[in-house]
Amino acid sequence: MSEPPADPPVGIPVDSDAAGDDGVAIRVARSGGIAGMTRRWSVQPSGGEAAHWIVLVEQCPWDEKVPRGTGADRYSWRIEVRIRRERHEQVIPEEHLLGPWRALVDAVQEADSGTTPG
Repeated sequence: MSEPPADPPVGIPVDSDAAGDDGVAIRVARSGGIAGMTRRWSVQPSGGEAAHWIVLVEQCPWDEKVPRGTGADRYSWRIEVRIRRERHEQVIPEEHLLGPWRALVDAVQEADSGTTPG
């Protein structure tokens, strides 16, 4: 199974440990499938919007080991988050993108595409 490349998330600068950095940035990348292409979505909420995103991020089990995926040509999701100076990263096979992980990915995709939940 192919994992999305580990490039720095959009909006999460390498020097984000600078004083006063209290932003939120989330990036999701999906790779794999038959074509093996990678798609990316990101969000950088500001002001009052940040609280909603922080709740979504905190619901995800970042410290749990995710089982490996099975089967060929399956999607793999890389989720990268920065809240203030704290960073999280997880790679999840499509079949394990459930519960809070799915909620976070769906929200980022909806926010980045400008659509509302249907």
